[in-house]
Amino acid sequence: MRLSMTTLALIGSGHIGSTVARLAVAAGMDVVLSNSRGPETLKELVDELGGHATAVTAQEAAEAGDLLVVSVPLKAYRSIPAGPLAGRTVLETLNYYPERDGHIAELDAGTVTSSELVQRHLAGAHVVKAFNNIFFRHLHDLARPSGAPDRSALPVAGDDPAAKARAAELLDALGWDTVDAGPLADSWRFQPGTPAYGLPYLTRPDAALAEDPGAPAPAAKIREALDAAVRG
Repeated sequence: MRLSMTTLALIGSGHIGSTVARLAVAAGMDVVLSNSRGPETLKELVDELGGHATAVTAQEAAEAGDLLVVSVPLKAYRSIPAGPLAGRTVLETLNYYPERDGHIAELDAGTVTSSELVQRHLAGAHVVKAFNNIFFRHLHDLARPSGAPDRSALPVAGDDPAAKARAAELLDALGWDTVDAGPLADSWRFQPGTPAYGLPYLTRPDAALAEDPGAPAPAAKIREALDAAVRG
């Protein structure tokens, strides 16, 4: 699959965001990085990534990218600049952890998914859920070229088919196959506590996440995990 975008902007540059940035630079893309603390705090990461990386404010990142990845704590989702993202494809990695984010009644009741909350805030954008179900080291270490026999897959969910196609194009460039998990309303199938969350990429089910080197998880394995999910 040919990558049609050249600049990837990231709002949030923590473990997942910085890993996506590293994979993007390795794929020949330019990256624009931002976080909540200011561009100057990203100097070490920018220096590591080299000439393909620039640090800016979140507002500037929202305006800069051909494609956007948002990777901030869910409790901060309302801080994402909505105006510049209208009409754009936005991949969001946000997970709901009540112990960190505080309790959100709609999510506790299961009446919406966290992705639907993000889409509601970014009303003019085309939101795709991605990168949220995998440990950041596994995301980096399991990436493989297209056609590799040990290539793994990541699930995505979204309401706009064209946006999901662009997300799949990006994942392909970063070293990953894609499994379509359906609309944002079904993104719960790979959120925390489900069989698709972290477990498919472990060498054994009882392995400690941070200590496990990771194991390939092809599309069929991810599809099986998605289908096994039960909503609590």
